[in-house]
Amino acid sequence: MSIDYRRLLLDMFQAAVNAAAPTLCVPAYLPPRPKGRTVVVGAGKAAASMAAAVEAHWNGPIEGLVVTRYGHGVPCRHIEVVEASHPVPDEAGSNAARRILDKVSGLTADDLVLVLISGGASALLALPPDGITLADKQAVNRALLKCGAHIAEMNAVRKHLSIIKGGRLAVAAAPAQVVTLAISDVPGDDLSVIASGPTVPDASTRSDALAVLAKYGIEIPATVAVHLNDGASDTPTLGDPRLANVVNILVATPQKSLEAAAKVARDAGLATMILGNAIEGEARDVGIVHAGIARQCGDWGQPLEIPCVLISGGETTVTVRGNGRGGRNAEFLLSLGIAADGRNGIWALAADTDGIDGSENNAGAILTPDMLHRAKRTGIDVKTRLADNDAHTVFAALNDLVVTGPTLTNVNDFRAVLVTRRS
Repeated sequence: MSIDYRRLLLDMFQAAVNAAAPTLCVPAYLPPRPKGRTVVVGAGKAAASMAAAVEAHWNGPIEGLVVTRYGHGVPCRHIEVVEASHPVPDEAGSNAARRILDKVSGLTADDLVLVLISGGASALLALPPDGITLADKQAVNRALLKCGAHIAEMNAVRKHLSIIKGGRLAVAAAPAQVVTLAISDVPGDDLSVIASGPTVPDASTRSDALAVLAKYGIEIPATVAVHLNDGASDTPTLGDPRLANVVNILVATPQKSLEAAAKVARDAGLATMILGNAIEGEARDVGIVHAGIARQCGDWGQPLEIPCVLISGGETTVTVRGNGRGGRNAEFLLSLGIAADGRNGIWALAADTDGIDGSENNAGAILTPDMLHRAKRTGIDVKTRLADNDAHTVFAALNDLVVTGPTLTNVNDFRAVLVTRRS
């Protein structure tokens, strides 16, 4: 039976996204209606779609505010939706964060704060402490995005430059009951890292934040240095009594999405293996490793006989040294294609489940077995493009970008490598 490999890869990606759709994963975890008020707040690329799912299944009065990325809004009747900038925060997100703190303040033990959290909320909830300007925070954020820091490192810094992250939102809501429903977009599903854990006790310290900045040689404004050397930047830790009335629940994870994609591949008759749901590292290095495993399958039938699919998730990083248009998924694929060298009939798809690869308008791209040949025929030097962090340009020229628009969820990156023949 002939298989349309491009269609199969796209179907697998769609299955991964569907598995994390708020309409499916939120309703089952809604808490009981409280005696008092129900206030819904939240942030992230899926925040508006999560809020809509809550409204559709909530029995009783409800109010609140959530902030999401520009273009990711969904109409809600009772919960206000604000759009703001991501990945670099802006004034709209900062104002929304301040209003969220105001909404959860002054509540009683009879009230419920339902917090809806998904990837992207760290940038969308930018509320720096007194003495630090939004411009200061933007500068630090831009530097973190360019230096190759992984998400836990970035969020350790963000928590200590915020009055809402690192458990502080839950502190502001006390003594109300706080229930957080989170869609994970971080390797390992660490609740304290997802969106910088606004309702989760923080194990990182201001010393950790300073160490991250030093590790990557990031120059920081004097106001930031003063704040991080002050005990006022400490975050609530495990055992803090102000967090005693907080429940944090994962409603969707990368693993569940990878399993949904694997089922699509197996139903098509292909041997399938999930390599891991928390793979990190430089995108181009991860691409080389995936190419090596794929070629081992094609050459030796290990760890799978062909035709087969290798699936992985996680969040790679890109240390920006060039001036091109990138995206970590496109960079992963270009590196994979170069390392695969046209052997073993290797197809691949890599895309961000939120529909946005970095700051570009595509979710990711598809690698075809003849990518190198087509690029050369088009006059593209793929190694030069990779060195310039310009993978987006390559796949755009080959008409191999995957463009979905906002998916209204976010469970990190999805990668599938399909090996179809022996060398």
